[in-house]
Amino acid sequence: MPMTTNDSPTELAELSASEALALFRRGALSPVELTEDCLARIERDNPAVNAFAHVDGERALAAARDAEARWHAGRPCGALDGVPTTIKDLTLTVGMPTRLGSTTTSPQGPWDTDAPVSRHLKEAGAVVLGKTTSPEFGWKGVTDNPLHGITRNPWDTRLTPGGSSGGAAAAAALNLGLLHQGSDAGGSIRIPCGFTGTFGIKPTFGWVPQWPASAMGTLSHLGPMTRTAADSALMLSVMARPDARDGYLGNPRTEDWLTPPPTSLKGWRIAYSPDLGYVNVAPDIAARVRSAVGLLRELGATVEEVHPGFEDPRRIFDTLWFAGASQALERLDEAQRAALDPGFLDIARRGQDISMRDYLAAQRERERLVARMQAFHERYDLLVTPTLPLAPFEAGHNVPPEGPYRDWMDWTPFSYPFNLTQQPAASLPCGLDDQGLPVGLHLVGPRFRDLNVLHAARLLEHRLSPCPLPGRSRG
Repeated sequence: MPMTTNDSPTELAELSASEALALFRRGALSPVELTEDCLARIERDNPAVNAFAHVDGERALAAARDAEARWHAGRPCGALDGVPTTIKDLTLTVGMPTRLGSTTTSPQGPWDTDAPVSRHLKEAGAVVLGKTTSPEFGWKGVTDNPLHGITRNPWDTRLTPGGSSGGAAAAAALNLGLLHQGSDAGGSIRIPCGFTGTFGIKPTFGWVPQWPASAMGTLSHLGPMTRTAADSALMLSVMARPDARDGYLGNPRTEDWLTPPPTSLKGWRIAYSPDLGYVNVAPDIAARVRSAVGLLRELGATVEEVHPGFEDPRRIFDTLWFAGASQALERLDEAQRAALDPGFLDIARRGQDISMRDYLAAQRERERLVARMQAFHERYDLLVTPTLPLAPFEAGHNVPPEGPYRDWMDWTPFSYPFNLTQQPAASLPCGLDDQGLPVGLHLVGPRFRDLNVLHAARLLEHRLSPCPLPGRSRG
């Protein structure tokens, strides 16, 4: 059923990170007060959605007290000082278990290493509330796992929030923490943002360091999940910093993530593809996306309905994805393999059958797809599509219970092509479907032009109707 919180939500429960920092700066709000509010709402609201794999209130409050002292002294330590934040259960974090959603991992730790993203967030003063849920090893587009159970959608707890960053999306929708780290190797930021009415961006590959490297290799991107595009830009200004441990460092950035958007999109050329030329999209979702595209024209952009011109690259993606999944089996004994999510075990075993010849052939096809999209974006500043072709479905299923689906990729055709191309891509809420559930607008930019995506999103979100949870206002 729809999850309804207090009829009169507190002001703190509605704050963005940017608003919270402004209040800290004026001395009108304490990081301790905000953290206590987040922890109280986690205790109240999380049981219904299961967004958290781990919560550490004591550690969070200690960090908030340190931040409070720095703000009182007029010396904040970084851009996020005192902001309650969450980290995905796939990302190493000192003092907090990283179990990868799997019973095959040990609870013993020692949990004494920060991944680059965890380190950068903490150095900027972020108050880490805990770890958010993921499917086992982040392998699918919904969120449930053998260790922590099923994560649910705050809009209707009978439904899935998507995945694999489903815990982060559910937490973001409820503002259980103001900033949330996700990861995306086939849509795992954008899918759950589309299903929960939140914003998330998969930045250009290589700008956010990732260590240890994902089993999915260069398909995997780390990025922010928030309630506004401005908060994601703020988070990226901290996350997207080099780390010597990452062997895939991308093109060095020269632009500031916090560069303000233009006042209009005059002079922009935007490609609008309602279905990529081959996807069956629910009519109500297609209508909401088309309406949002009209706002791009109102903002001054020249919008052309055109497809990017590639056939479904599913076979390329499956080859690389399944081969990556098979790596997990190499370090597990038979008893551990028997404890795995059956769906994950299936694709991992399918990956074991992929030959080196087929793997290298897929890489060559991927290179051709990258070249095609590079050429496409010589003509267009942005590509716009739906984020998803369908509404959230029943939680606890990998695919909609009724329909011609076998794998999660069958119902996520808009996201994985752009992991293959390593482009920046975001999901922005653009209204509600006929069931009253969120619809996502998918914004894809040229590689290394992440600001195209962020700026268009920031302009659009001021014109789009708010996407509040049932029983809540988002101002």
